[in-house]
Amino acid sequence: MNSNLTPTTKGNILVVDDTPNNLRLLSEMLTDRGYKVRQALNGQMALATLHRLPPDLILLDINMPGMNGYEVCQKIKADYQTRDIPIIFISALDDVLDKVKAFQIGGGDYITKPFQVEEVIARVENQLKIRRLSLQLQEKVERLQQSERIQRDKASQLEDTLHKLKYTQSQLIQSEKMSSLGRISAGISHEINNPISFISGNLTCAEQYFKCLIHLLEKYQKIYPQPQPEIQDIIEDIELDFLLDDWPKLIYSMEVGVNRICQIVRSLQVFSRQNEAKLKPIDIHESIDHTLILLHHRLKSRGEADGIEAIKDYHHLPKVTCYASEMNQVFMNILSNAIDALANKPPPRVITISTQIKQEEKSQIQEGEDPVLADSAIIKIADNGCGIPAEILQKIFDPFFTTKPVGSGTGLGLSISYQIIVERHGGKIKCNSTLGKGTELVIELPIISEGLGASP
Repeated sequence: MNSNLTPTTKGNILVVDDTPNNLRLLSEMLTDRGYKVRQALNGQMALATLHRLPPDLILLDINMPGMNGYEVCQKIKADYQTRDIPIIFISALDDVLDKVKAFQIGGGDYITKPFQVEEVIARVENQLKIRRLSLQLQEKVERLQQSERIQRDKASQLEDTLHKLKYTQSQLIQSEKMSSLGRISAGISHEINNPISFISGNLTCAEQYFKCLIHLLEKYQKIYPQPQPEIQDIIEDIELDFLLDDWPKLIYSMEVGVNRICQIVRSLQVFSRQNEAKLKPIDIHESIDHTLILLHHRLKSRGEADGIEAIKDYHHLPKVTCYASEMNQVFMNILSNAIDALANKPPPRVITISTQIKQEEKSQIQEGEDPVLADSAIIKIADNGCGIPAEILQKIFDPFFTTKPVGSGTGLGLSISYQIIVERHGGKIKCNSTLGKGTELVIELPIISEGLGASP
């Protein structure tokens, strides 16, 4: 799509919100900073104006009547002429799953209401910067295609440069998304932890208090076996026998719920690992388990359809020295892809996760020295989906390659995972697939990582 966006122009922004006050506030905020701003009160109006005068950026509200922001975004990303326009979602929804959905359908960023001026401006400028880089890259590609007289060697050189630019851009987009998700996860877990701890502690006290009251009541009934009629009426009205029987069940169900929330909070803390940017030994099994907890909503059954069963076949693994948050990102990407592969498959739907240690003899450093055994952790994640054709299998680690519908995936997940495993940790990753039977991703990580990439 053509755009007038240049390094010296501020940009043309379309603001879509069904609340006039929000439209006015955002428009004034952006106009004061030199941006050209247009307004739309609903999704239909926004779609109608896109082709007449394409904006450089869209600020899109989620909760709108008729057509919500997610639906508007999907239509924009499905249109070849508008799919490259960056979208920033604006919403009062602050749930991490809402934000993950916004990114999954093609959103570039997410602003929570009530918004702050400096945050809005910073995120707008960041998306426009990415847009400028994308347009510059597109212009270079177009010039390359039009230049048929360029010698083969020079063309190959330029193609390599473009590939590096594209790869750098993919890292920028993915790292920004994961950083945002990490901050969201860390913030939510921090906010939830204190009230849940308070509730959990008081449940124990409530249970003990009730036992004391029951003991008192039993003594009273023993000493006064024939209560007065007024007291007998109250006993019948409150169904005392049922109350005494049901109260322990009620406390137990509350304890189960609190434990579940504590488990999710712990998983969010492990997944975000905001203060763990350095190499450190981690428990691979713990990382996988916490990732499965965060994906539980996608594994459980919905309606009459059976859910997806996650089978774990863990063998003993020592801790692996790696970048913890990056490894969590790898497991999230691969497990999410496995779930996607089973979305339309009839039961049974199964994901199998297995681990083991692999030992190899390293070459001797000097003649006469004893051979050295090098331990590697092998992690296999397999699904029983429809499998991947051979012609596609060799492309799955390429940046931006995806078989998903437009707006459903960026083609960055496995590419970034390959970089993290191979380049950052000196490991290996490969994909085995059989049509009609399923796909298996095999990760091999050195227990003591050597030759690791530099810290980001």
